[in-house]
Parts: sequence; structure tokens; C-alpha cells
Amino acid sequence: MLKMFTTQLTGLFKRIEEKGEFSLEDGARLLAQGQNIYVVGFKEMKGIEFEALEGAEPLKGALTNVDEATSADRVLLFSRTSADQEAAELAGKLHQKGIPFVAVSTSIEDGKLEELADVYINLQLKKGLLPDDFGNRYGYPSLMAALYVYYGLKFTIDEILAEYE
Repeated sequence: MLKMFTTQLTGLFKRIEEKGEFSLEDGARLLAQGQNIYVVGFKEMKGIEFEALEGAEPLKGALTNVDEATSADRVLLFSRTSADQEAAELAGKLHQKGIPFVAVSTSIEDGKLEELADVYINLQLKKGLLPDDFGNRYGYPSLMAALYVYYGLKFTIDEILAEYE
């Protein structure tokens, strides 16, 4: 089972890379322009906040108290789907305040995040990766997919900032 999961996970990462290449670049550029980068994760995506602040290689300039953000700052927002109500509410507030932000989630019908975000990155994770004996799917690694995107953004931000140092 682990071998099948690994294969499917590798395929997911490849889809994100191929379909999100330009969005990742655009997102990193937008985030690099901010005075601070506020990282906000909803539900299991709180793990991204911890990685950005407490990981072995923290994101330079990362903060989490998004209520303190100004138009000089940028926000990196993570949710499981583009229809997450809490994420959509925050996105609406950011949009009204003129605070640019990058949203990362799986795009689903009726999702508001895509419309509001300055840059949207789709996690490409509509269902679990593994089939069960009854035709259902399980193994929904949303945090792993989000961490993959986070690192793609972080590496690119670091490269951009290194050019200006």
C-alpha cells in the first residue's frame, strides 16, 4: 500500500509543479514584495504556520497574526478547499483592506478564494489517492501537498531576495 501511495503522491507533486509553475512564480514574486509575510492556515493547514515559523529553515519575515497586516505586507493563506468559509471571510477582509495575498487550496466549484486572491495556487487534490475495496478513495494528503507548495514558494522567495542583497 505504501508503494502505491508513494507513486500517487509523486504524481500529485508532478501535477502541482506542471499546472502551477507560473502561479508559484507569480506568488513568490508577490510575497517577496511585502514588508512582512503573514502565513495563515485553516484546520490541518495550521501545520504550514508552524513550519514557516518554527521549522529548521523558517520563512524570512514570516508572522501569523494577520490582524496586524497592512497594505505594505503580504499574506499567504492555506485551506483545504477554495470553498472554506473561514478562509473566504479572511480573503474578503484582505481584499477590502487592499492587502495582496496568495491563496493555496484545492479548487472546487463555488470556491470564493480563486476570485479574491491576487494569486491562486491549486493543490490538485480532489479525492483521496488510494482506492478501497468498495470503490471509495482514501489517503487525502492535503497538508503534504500544501507543504510542497509552501517549499516551492519559499525557495523562490529566497532566490528573489538573495538577488537584492
